[in-house]
Amino acid sequence: MSGVAETSKTSAPGVHVPVRYAAVWEDGLGARGWKLDLPGLGSDVIAATPFAGERIPTSVFVHDIVDHHLCGFALSGYRDEAGALMQLAQRTGSDPVADFRQIIDEDLLPGAFESDDWHELLPRSLVARVDAAADPRAGMAALRAEWGEGVLRALFTAGFVDAGWALAPSARAAWESHGLDYARRPATALALQELFQWMDAKVQQAGLEQAAGAFIIAPEVVAFEFSSPATGWSRKQPVPGEGRAE
Repeated sequence: MSGVAETSKTSAPGVHVPVRYAAVWEDGLGARGWKLDLPGLGSDVIAATPFAGERIPTSVFVHDIVDHHLCGFALSGYRDEAGALMQLAQRTGSDPVADFRQIIDEDLLPGAFESDDWHELLPRSLVARVDAAADPRAGMAALRAEWGEGVLRALFTAGFVDAGWALAPSARAAWESHGLDYARRPATALALQELFQWMDAKVQQAGLEQAAGAFIIAPEVVAFEFSSPATGWSRKQPVPGEGRAE
C-alpha cells in the first residue's frame, strides 16, 4: 500500500458514491457487508465483502461501482448485466461466458425471468412462442423439449454478448461524463479494491454494527470518507499507471 495516506479528512474532488455497512442486514438475507446507498436498489442486492475470488482481482462490490454504476448500468436487468459483464471482461481480460451461463441456467432456461428485457436475448420467433404459452416456465419447457438446452444456452449466450457489445459505447460515454479517464478503469478498480479492504477492516476492528461513508473517485486518486460514525476516518489511494488489471 505504498503511497496511501490515512488522514482526518480528504479534499479530493471527484464522483461521490455513497455506501452503507451493516454487521447484519435486515433484508431477509442477513449477510454482513456493504451496499451501495443509491436510489432504486432492491433489498435483494446482497451485502458484499472484499473477497475477490480467483479469476478477478477485484470484488463484486467494486464491479458494482466500476462496471455498473459509473458506466450507467443498473444492478438489475439482463440488458444492464450484459453491458456490465462485458465491461468487467474488458478491464480484466476475463471471459464473461461463465457468468452469462450462470444467469442462463438459473433464470432463463427455467423461464424464471426477473425482467422483461430477456426478450432481447433470443430470436424473435422463439420469444413469440414463449409469450404465447400459458406462462414463461411452460413456454421455456416447450422450447427445451424441442431444441435442447445446449442450443438455447448458446442462443442466450450470443444474445448476452451482442447486447453487451452494443452497450460498450454508452458505457464509455457514461464513464467519461464523470470526468474520468476510460483507459484507467482497470487501475481505478484496483485502487478501489485497496480502499475497500481498508474500510472493511476498519469496521471489523472497531466492532461496528453499522457505518456509512462515500467513495470519492477522481482520475488520479480515489478516497473513502466515513460519515458515520463521526470519527473523521478517511483514506486516499493513488490510481496507479494505465494498464489492464491482471
